[in-house]
Amino acid sequence: MIKRALSVTREANFAEWYQTVIAEADMAEESGVRGCMVIRPWGYGIWERMQRLLDDKIKATGHENCYFPLFIPLSYFEKEAEHVDGFAKEMAVVTHHRLISDGKGGLVPDPSAKLEEPLVVRPTSETVIGTAFARWVQSWRDLPVLINQWANVVRWEMRTRMFLRTAEFLWQEGHTAHATEAEAREETLRMLEVYREFAEECVALPVVAGEKPENERFPGAVATYSIEAMMQDGKALQAGTSHFLGTNFARAQDIKFQNSEGVFEHANTTSWGVSTRMIGGLIMVHGDDDGLRVPPRLAPWQIVIVPMLRDAPEDAAVVDYCKALQKDLAGLSAFGEPVRALLDLKAAKAATKRWGWVKKGAPIVIEVGGRDVAGGNVSVLRRDRLYREDGKLDSAVVAKGKFVGGAVAALEEIQSGLFAEAKARLDANIAPAADWAAVEAHFAEGAKTPGFLEVQWSKPTGAALEKVVERLKGLKLTLRNVPNDAAPADGACIFTGDAAVERVLVGRSY
Repeated sequence: MIKRALSVTREANFAEWYQTVIAEADMAEESGVRGCMVIRPWGYGIWERMQRLLDDKIKATGHENCYFPLFIPLSYFEKEAEHVDGFAKEMAVVTHHRLISDGKGGLVPDPSAKLEEPLVVRPTSETVIGTAFARWVQSWRDLPVLINQWANVVRWEMRTRMFLRTAEFLWQEGHTAHATEAEAREETLRMLEVYREFAEECVALPVVAGEKPENERFPGAVATYSIEAMMQDGKALQAGTSHFLGTNFARAQDIKFQNSEGVFEHANTTSWGVSTRMIGGLIMVHGDDDGLRVPPRLAPWQIVIVPMLRDAPEDAAVVDYCKALQKDLAGLSAFGEPVRALLDLKAAKAATKRWGWVKKGAPIVIEVGGRDVAGGNVSVLRRDRLYREDGKLDSAVVAKGKFVGGAVAALEEIQSGLFAEAKARLDANIAPAADWAAVEAHFAEGAKTPGFLEVQWSKPTGAALEKVVERLKGLKLTLRNVPNDAAPADGACIFTGDAAVERVLVGRSY
């Protein structure tokens, strides 16, 4: 038996394992405010890497970053009834701008400082950005408008879980305005592809890209698209969304332009976003019973050097050897960037530091002792293959020069290996279901839930769709999306019996 670094395994209790990884990897902790978390340096460092890589991809498509206020007048939301109805239960509202003493040692809102109009703490920015678009857009020459902002948002969630669903979270939200429906639809799908590429290339997270059913659309949208990832417990995680809003928001916010023929039209708009929820997906797709495993493209530190010091005279030589190694590694380039190598000189035992970095998921951990210095070697521990077949740590002694020469290839191999492992799991756990009985059997109580089922779908709407949703809810299932690469429908809808028009994925989700 291998003694693992964590006190709970994925198989024993996946939910507890998830929380344990976050704690043991020093990623985040409770803040004292329900649903809000403190993101610690390692967790935030991963988010910074996500920001850096995704921001480059967003800018490469012609978008510019900007910033809009955290507080949005309530009247902005009231202009778009469907949108406000979709977020009303989650809105945090500011009603006063000053506190006064209650005479008992506490503080209360000052009745005389009540705001003339309540302010909503940003749940999303379509309304405030749409109001700005109405000022900015006058002529067809002003279009398209392509902007993005990195911000925090607040949605007052009742049931929260770190990174996956929190009252406050970090994200990017893109917003665009276009002269034609065709241009806006093209933009919506372009950004969906940016998200798919980012998830798979950078996060090593295989996803299914496709359109969400009507009941899963963003409030006020004409069409919503998503990338769906599969966690190790077989549940779905919506990892990013892209929305075609048509002219719905433009009409509500009066975003009009004069076309080349002098006729006024409403613009077509889009919005799209990825949040810190992606970190939750990274944990649940790549983590193991020893903690987190971070893909090298996202790791704040790709290689961590741990000197084995003994409070002896030879310690100085070990540190100098490690500094030289760090310098050699920093001169290398992996994935188009300098290799990020850290020399860990914290005052702790080498074994404690080693296991700390294992739990954090650093891709490669290097240990160097006096014997390694004398032999010109390093001891290499790769996070993607931690143990040998005999259950012992797979710590390989390698000549320093050989390790440096192969370091970039090793990082690339770890990145591609994590993706391949997750992709094989995703592909193996999407199965067809010919009828409702097959769905019930697959997700029967007490049975393993190995992922998603693909079913024939007639795309019902209104009351017929509501019946489908209720039926699925009985098995704790949801409609995920209609994969872009799904085979054409060729049978009857398993819900309505009508001729199917497409295939949709169903599954349990976070």
